[in-house]
Formats: sequence, C-alpha cells, structure tokens
Amino acid sequence: MKTVFELSKEGRSAYQVPSLAVAEYKLGEEFLTQAPAELPEVDEVTLVRHYTELSNNAYGVDNGFYPLGSCTMKYNPKVNEITASLNGFTNLHPLQKKRDIQGSLELMYRLQESLKAITGMAGVSLQPAAGAHGEYTGLKIIKKYHRLRGDNRNKIIVPDSAHGTNPASSTLCGMQIVNIPSTADGLVDIEALKAVCDENTAGLMLTNPNTLGIFDKNILEISKIVHDVGGLLYYDGANLNAVMGVARPADMGFDVVHLNLHKTFATPHGGGGPGSGPVGVCEKLVEYLPNPVVVKDKSGSYSFTEPENSIGQVKAFYGNFNVLVKAYTYILVLGKEGIRNGTEMAVLNANYLKKLLEKYDYKKDQPCMHEFVLSMKKVHDETGVSALDVAKAMIDGGIHPPTMYFPNIVAEALMFEPTETESKETLEWAANLILSIIDEAYTNPEKLHNAPAKAYIERPDEVKAARDPKVSE
Repeated sequence: MKTVFELSKEGRSAYQVPSLAVAEYKLGEEFLTQAPAELPEVDEVTLVRHYTELSNNAYGVDNGFYPLGSCTMKYNPKVNEITASLNGFTNLHPLQKKRDIQGSLELMYRLQESLKAITGMAGVSLQPAAGAHGEYTGLKIIKKYHRLRGDNRNKIIVPDSAHGTNPASSTLCGMQIVNIPSTADGLVDIEALKAVCDENTAGLMLTNPNTLGIFDKNILEISKIVHDVGGLLYYDGANLNAVMGVARPADMGFDVVHLNLHKTFATPHGGGGPGSGPVGVCEKLVEYLPNPVVVKDKSGSYSFTEPENSIGQVKAFYGNFNVLVKAYTYILVLGKEGIRNGTEMAVLNANYLKKLLEKYDYKKDQPCMHEFVLSMKKVHDETGVSALDVAKAMIDGGIHPPTMYFPNIVAEALMFEPTETESKETLEWAANLILSIIDEAYTNPEKLHNAPAKAYIERPDEVKAARDPKVSE
C-alpha cells in the first residue's frame, strides 16, 4: 500500500477556497516560515481515507477490552459527547461576562456540589487539568496550611505501592519523600508508619484501595497516627472507582482528595488529554483552594469568589470546561443509586476475572476491590517468557495490555482493572485468551518473545530505543 506522500500529485487539492471578497492582507515576512510545508497534495477522498486508516490503527476502549490497571479505562457513554457538543457550551468564550454564562456556571456549581457529596469534602476546585496536577495542587494546599501556621514541615510519607506521580508531585512541591514498606498482605506497615511520623510530617499520600486492589482495613488507625502528629492525609483518587457511592474519603479521615474525571467519571482518557483532576478539601482547608471558586448567591445567581488564603490560580480560567460537562452528564445519568451500582459491578467484575486467572494471582487468599495483580514470575523462571512477552502477545489476541511491572513490589507484575462496563462474556473470553498465551509460553516461547506479529507496528527493539533515542531529525 502506498503512503499518502507517494499518492501526492502536484496541484491536486482536497478543498478549494473561494475567491476573496475583501482586500488581500499581506502578513509580514517575519511571521512566515521560509521552509516549504512539505505536505502531500491529494484529493479529498484520498485525504479522508488516509486519516480513517490512521484512526483504525489507534486502539481505545471503543475498539475492545482495555484492562489498564489503576487507570480505569471504562467506556465513555456517547451521551456525554452530545451534551458537551451543545452550542451553548462550545460557543462560549472564557472572557464573557458572568451574566452571559449563568448556565455554564450553574453546571460547574452543581458539579462541585456533586463531587462534595461523593467525597464528603467541604470544598472543591475544578481547576486542575489532570490527576498529577491535582496532586500538585493538593500538596500546595497542605504546604500553605502548615506555613501559615508558622510550621515548616516538609516531610511527605509515601507507601512503596504508591503511584509514581505521588513522590514526583511531592518533590515538585519541594517536599522530602519518606518511603514506607507494605506488609506481606499488601497493606501499610503500621509500625513503620509510626516510626517515621513526627513533628516534621506534613502529610501522608495514600491510595485506598491501594495498587494491589486491596482496601486497607487499618485506614482509621492510619488516619489517627498521622493526625496525632499534626499531619494531613492526602487521598489519591485514581482508585475511587472501587468505592464511589459506597465509601467517602472524608469518612476515612482524609483531608485532601483529587479526583480523575477522565477515569472515574467516564470522560475520554488517554491520547494526551484533556483530563481533569478536581481537588476536594476538608473544612479547615477551604480557604486555601485555588481561585476562583464558583458560588451561588441568595438571589440564585452564580459568580466567583477567591478564598482568603488561596494558593492562587493553577490553570487558565476555570479548568477544562468541556470535560466538566461530560462528567456532570455522567453523574446526572447514573444518579445516586447508579453510581453505587457501577462501583459494585466494577468490584464484582474484578473478582470474577481474578478467579478465572487465580493460578497466577499474586493474592489468591483474599478478594480484591476494582483491580488485581498477576505475577508471571513462575512462568518467567520456568520458560523465560516475561510479563512483557505475555502483554505483547495480548495485542495479537485483540486485548490492550494491562499495566506492566507495577506495583514494583510484585515480580513480573500484570495489573488488571476490567471496570464495570465489561460483560461476563468479555471477561471469560479475555481469561481464556490470557491462559492460552501462558500455555504457549511452555510450548512455543520464541513466538511470545517476538509478539506482537499482527499489530500495525511490530515489536520494537526497546533496549536500542532506550540507549539510542531519536528525539529529532
């Protein structure tokens, strides 16, 4: 098949611009590139077919099973896209006067109130543009809270099973990272936590359930240990899909929480964005939220307020508004009972798939929440086939690979999160495919070493790519 450049013919065009009805305006030479554009010249049909072919080679949750652990790649209902495409939203300008955008401000206010109800928090900012941005915002709030009290605490405690963004965000905030181990059953080591908690503890960052898919039964004790030394608890909301509508972070003792609207609330995820990572805080931290925050006055009108000790603005204007529309649509469609039911189905699906794959389950002896981890260590030791080989072979089978080699406390880890949107039949098909791949590791390991064979791009030489990266031409 020829490339679009090979199909190019000089003078051919996909679209003819009508003649100017006004005087031509000459843009200054200093604003124009002197190099040729080097674009192919093709007709409209060729152009459409080129981009359609490219889109067919992009894999998303609409194409098939996408069990990316800890990322909650659930199906995005198309009604979300319809509401976000309404002219009243898409034709807005962020500099319009408040009186002209009352409907949009009302949507933002209602979304804030919904997220407050779901998390139990007293205040919410919709500004952060992604999960890690939400982490950074939450940590800035924690830091300012301590500083305005005349306290220069700078220690953030992070469990060894935490998301990699947790220590990265803390470092970006100028905080000192203290890592603590997990116990044999995958929970926070209480004694290790007590040993590092002191007057310099600014906070603890925790995901609950954690990255092994286990809800920490000691969460209230953990909360008390941190609070007793004057620290705050930060909730990484990446795994909220396991508890949304069932348990609230505030009731577990958390003071700050970030949410991933592009995960838990079913807005498109991946491809570089846009995302949305709202931050919720307890009552004593409301005054530190980023400004502005949408408020409703006694007359029923909506406007903005700037919290007294705000950390300042963290995103241009009010956040990724289009994503907020989709998330609010998702909440309205499901309602209180639907959100709880979705969570229960996510947990049920994870436990069902875990049972089907229990031979390789890292934690056979206990149920999981929304995700679980397989270990390919035994397979690797016996056949030389790694978790990476198994994941690459899944591509040939029509499944997007799960999260690989995370959490790093599990050897040859594969982390699966099927979410609530997959059917029983899909889970059974996926389990059978994965088991057949593992069986093949014992009969034809070389095939798996070279997988995928059917993908648009075959297996790259990852060692060479790391040692000799081509970042520009």
